[in-house]
Amino acid sequence: MTAPSAARTYSSTPRNLARLARVLRGGGLVAVPTETVYGLAANALNAAACRKIFKAKGRPSNDPLIVHIHSQKQLVAIAEPNDAALKLARHFWPGPLTLVLPRRPIVPSVVSAGLPSVAVRMPRHPLFRRLLRKVDLPLAAPSANPFGYVSPTSAAHVRAGLGRKIAHILDGGSCSIGVESTIVDLRDPRMPRLLRPGAVTRKQLETV
Repeated sequence: MTAPSAARTYSSTPRNLARLARVLRGGGLVAVPTETVYGLAANALNAAACRKIFKAKGRPSNDPLIVHIHSQKQLVAIAEPNDAALKLARHFWPGPLTLVLPRRPIVPSVVSAGLPSVAVRMPRHPLFRRLLRKVDLPLAAPSANPFGYVSPTSAAHVRAGLGRKIAHILDGGSCSIGVESTIVDLRDPRMPRLLRPGAVTRKQLETV
């Protein structure tokens, strides 16, 4: 398959959001803004679509993807949340916190790199949330950059890094936080583990 000659950047009009929602439902990729960094999104329930993320980024297949949702209903559809996870979600979602939980079978193993868990986040960025509601599917979306490069915080950064590997970039301005989300493993709520520091601090987590 021939790579696109150059990615197109879309503004946040209702028509553009509807078009990009169709791309995602059809198994395509869209670079999206979040409050942390720009992500490269695909339908998280479509294994073939998620494989395109790994190919575009040059990402190792043993590196799990974070799944983005817009509702509690989507959370329980893809993961098995416990009381501790729900407590953190109520306090920090929507926001820059990712929770690692037991994965439900509906999520393809490619998303979790074959692990029985899934990483889930409810983003705060208003434009990404509009797109999530319009697609009405959970979206896998790691950072929208070639693997090993600095994560992008603007549509221009995405275009510079992946502009000839993807076709669609949704421009939501500069990211307000600019670093990746905090990741907490809560598969065993008795032994929570901080896997990656981020905007939500260890102290904030311990306080909750």
